[in-house]
Amino acid sequence: MAPPNPLADWERVGDRFYRKVRVYDAVFDEDLELENYIVAGAPYGGAVALYRDETKLYRYRDAQTSKSSIDIYSYSGKLINRINWEHGSIRGLGWSDNEELLVVTEDGTVRRYFGLHGDFAPFSLGNGAEEYGVRSCRFWSSGFVALLSNNQLIAVSNYDEPRPKLLAPSPEGEVSSWSLIPPSYTLSRSVEVLLAVDKTIYVVDATEAEDRMLQNGPFKHVSVSPTGRFVALYMSDGKVWVVSSDFQNKYTEYDSKAKTPPLTMEWCGDDAVILAWEDEIHIVGPSGAASRYYYDGRVHVIPEFDGVRLLTNESCEFLHKVSAVTEEVFRLGSTSPASVLLDSVDQLEKKSPKADENIQRIRPNLPEAVDTCVKAAGHEFDTYWQKRLLKAASFGKSVLELYNSDEFVEMTERLRVLKAVRDFQIGMPISFDQYLRLTPEKLVDRLINRHEYLLAIRISEYLHIPVDKIYVHWAIQKVKVSTADDEAVCKLIVQRLEGKSGVSFEAIAQSAYDEGRSHLATQLLNYEPRAGKQVPLLLSMEEDNIALDKAVESGDTDLLYYVLLHLKKKLPLSSFFRTINDRPTASALVETSAREGDTELLKDLYYQDDRPIDGSNILISEALKQDEVQGKIEKLNLASRALSDSKDAAILFQQKSLSEATQLLKVQEALDKELSDGPDFVGLSVNETVYRLIRSGYGKRAQKIQHEFKMPEATFWWVRLRALVAKRDWGELEEISKAKKSPIGWEPFYNEILGAGNTKLASMFVPKCTNLPVAERIEMWMKCGMIVKAGEEAMKAKDVNTLELLRTKASGPAVSEIDRMINQLRPKK
Repeated sequence: MAPPNPLADWERVGDRFYRKVRVYDAVFDEDLELENYIVAGAPYGGAVALYRDETKLYRYRDAQTSKSSIDIYSYSGKLINRINWEHGSIRGLGWSDNEELLVVTEDGTVRRYFGLHGDFAPFSLGNGAEEYGVRSCRFWSSGFVALLSNNQLIAVSNYDEPRPKLLAPSPEGEVSSWSLIPPSYTLSRSVEVLLAVDKTIYVVDATEAEDRMLQNGPFKHVSVSPTGRFVALYMSDGKVWVVSSDFQNKYTEYDSKAKTPPLTMEWCGDDAVILAWEDEIHIVGPSGAASRYYYDGRVHVIPEFDGVRLLTNESCEFLHKVSAVTEEVFRLGSTSPASVLLDSVDQLEKKSPKADENIQRIRPNLPEAVDTCVKAAGHEFDTYWQKRLLKAASFGKSVLELYNSDEFVEMTERLRVLKAVRDFQIGMPISFDQYLRLTPEKLVDRLINRHEYLLAIRISEYLHIPVDKIYVHWAIQKVKVSTADDEAVCKLIVQRLEGKSGVSFEAIAQSAYDEGRSHLATQLLNYEPRAGKQVPLLLSMEEDNIALDKAVESGDTDLLYYVLLHLKKKLPLSSFFRTINDRPTASALVETSAREGDTELLKDLYYQDDRPIDGSNILISEALKQDEVQGKIEKLNLASRALSDSKDAAILFQQKSLSEATQLLKVQEALDKELSDGPDFVGLSVNETVYRLIRSGYGKRAQKIQHEFKMPEATFWWVRLRALVAKRDWGELEEISKAKKSPIGWEPFYNEILGAGNTKLASMFVPKCTNLPVAERIEMWMKCGMIVKAGEEAMKAKDVNTLELLRTKASGPAVSEIDRMINQLRPKK
């Protein structure tokens, strides 16, 4: 069998070649009457949307076919989905780059369909669209513009967050045609609309409508090239002009000699313009050169950035400019190194020595020839020529000693992927350049939307792309369409996804919940390893207890806080406390949080948990912060009341302490009122109050408080001692020294008074310290500067050595006195 002729579909247009590749045959059934449909194709070989043209009559066949619908097909004619339509007249049908179908109705309602299977998000154009009605729409990759019947223009530039915006007021008059320049190709970075009104063109953007001062209208068609550089204008006399987008330069003029204007005018890449009548196509290239194609029926032209798709009932074709590398290899008479290299493969298969001669002839340019053959293989739709070109490249690089094969390997991978998606069963006739711009990840997304899961997985694994989203999408669809019980569906999904890394059961559970299968959603969430994904959905499903348990198990404090705040807002306080009561971690977190700013919640928590001491302590803290005495007393009374129902010894002790604290505050308040000459008493302890009273000269009041508050005698003596010393009341202290007994002994008196510098008074307490050893009393006398008294203590103890030591420290009359004591103790000779 002879190989296919690579030049068979080539057509010269001026100095360039175009070719029309027949991708699919027998696309639609003849009964479809494609001429009666509005056709919109998604970019990059995506899906095709068909909607019956309401202005045309059609044959009635049955009740089913008479119902209005938007049918979504692949380019090979495979029906993907049918969307029943009963929502008013459609005035705009277009696609986004992400293969989302946009449907705009006459009243300004927009439906954005995603996933190809009927799920949609609606929004309204507003801005008078409902009042005046939408006349038509023009789309670009991420937005569209709607033309109202009053010539007003409304732009939507982002489908994810649609914010319809009025453009500048348009001129009055009949709009014969219009087009737009996408924001990415304008200097203002906002969409610009070209309106053909009367004999001129207006450029309308967000701020102004500028008249381009043309006189050759009316223009029946206006079309902007894919890069926004050129504008094609079709005039009523059948001529076509190609001008720059700023209307400053005219590049091409072509006379179609047609008496009726074409149905559509589109760009074929950035180099040629397509004029399409019912069954006739003109391709107009630079310098007015043109070529024509004829068909048996209606042909629909669907533009791509690198060509156009020609869709009829019988076929789907791709018309595009022949790439430079393809022309270099296949052009008749070509002597380029790549063409010679391709011929060498034929010679090699014939075992002709000419193969080696060819290689030697192009050896200096062999690396470039290999690269050209690799690139040319990518632009071929025919697998025969793909293989021949790659074989030629393989032969060429085998001769080279050093050659980087990365591009060759990448091309073989890409061609395998392209072959798979171009298959008739898939129906995505994407070109090589379109594939590069779309990216493999988005190509896989499109396969997922078509439920071609097996192919999506194989391509992803082949190209090392994560496959988790494919499994998740499959599981979501299984949840939506399955009629089996929840246990069976959950088991099937878990078995299929077991061991698959990165799979999010949260998304699957969300889908189950949206379908009204709450039990299934809960079951699926048990397999979600990330608590941060489980908990929010469980809360939205009102599975509060499960969500709380999952948050506790996760050990994530922030997540637990999130759940607790949600529950606190949602539940009555009593129910909230009952929920966290048997969960110590949650309860502790609530307690910690409440300590920092919500004392009322903390009181309620302690009351609910039957923790009276903790609740009482909060009130005590509040009492300490009060400025007014009465406020302190009220808080302390409340703290005491909180302990009133308990018989526990510790609680009874605290209750008694609170009662005494209240009593003390009342006493101190009275003291402040009566004794205005001193500092405030409120807030002092019992000891401090007694101390201040004694120091201020109110000893009897101090004794009264001692008795009222049952201050221990030893404590009172200590406080009185320090107060008198601080007051320097030596007379009172001297009177005390005459007492026979002291609850704290006499040594403290000696130490405190000595520390205050009164050695004479301090010495009066040394003889009373009878319980101390002689050595310590001697030391005490020494500190008071009374060496003779110290000597007397030593003499009583008959300690000659100490006396001799004291003699060394004595001076004046004390020396003779010490000597006398020493002589008295020494035996006489």
